Amino acid sequence: MYSEPEPDTAGRMRGMHATAAAALDATPIGSREAWGWRGRTLGRAVATASGEGWLRLVSAPADKAGGKLWEGPQEAERLMPPAVPRPRLRVRRTWTEGEHGYLAELYDKITASTIATHEPILREAPDLDDAWWDSLSTALDAIATVPSDRVAVRQEYLDRAMPQYLGIPIDTKVTSWTTAHGDLHWANLTSPALTVLDWEGWGVAPAGYDAALLHSYSLLVPDTAAQVRHRLARILDTPAGQFAELVVITELLQATTRGDSLDLEEPLRRRLSAITR
Repeated sequence: MYSEPEPDTAGRMRGMHATAAAALDATPIGSREAWGWRGRTLGRAVATASGEGWLRLVSAPADKAGGKLWEGPQEAERLMPPAVPRPRLRVRRTWTEGEHGYLAELYDKITASTIATHEPILREAPDLDDAWWDSLSTALDAIATVPSDRVAVRQEYLDRAMPQYLGIPIDTKVTSWTTAHGDLHWANLTSPALTVLDWEGWGVAPAGYDAALLHSYSLLVPDTAAQVRHRLARILDTPAGQFAELVVITELLQATTRGDSLDLEEPLRRRLSAITR
């Protein structure tokens, strides 16, 4: 989903991915690598005795390994209903080596391709049929109803960040919470058949959060952004949906201050003006 990281990180992650593959009796297939943000994750197709799969390696500093992000996929496997199309988790392993902790997850192989390949932002219009949009709508409804004590967005963060990054006085109190995927962007969705990938960060968020995030990541392709708004109007065209947009705009504007998603800043500010005028 992201570009290859700097050489030291890439070399370490490739070595640990090979270690994980050997431990799980899996053999990498082909040369394709799927990198996560700043080399935090590395995924590759593998062959196993039970058929082809996808081996994903997650890395974190040893003192931060574990917790919500590492437990997310396992909890999604246990709690998410069949209406949510996702890769099935077969087995997982964790270990620590040196200054880093590692999590290896072996999934069933997904044959469909992600809509975006190297980043969350959409840069060209995808060809998505009615069945795909219907599947997405059904999946969002199903996710929203899953009871969870996991948290994707915290009220305390909104109280601090929304006035700071939106630059306007605003009531930051969330009036409606639902369960969300928490990272619903174009590199975590496949087509032509929908699969929702990357279940690390799911949990409770302001109602409409997932739809708002997908819309914001579509802003560089106005036709697709309009289609998101049309297809998910029942979510976005509500007071809760507009508030969720403000939450997402806050997060993404904050990301631009770290040098991420810089070309989204201008369209995000235009959308902010449209919502708050």
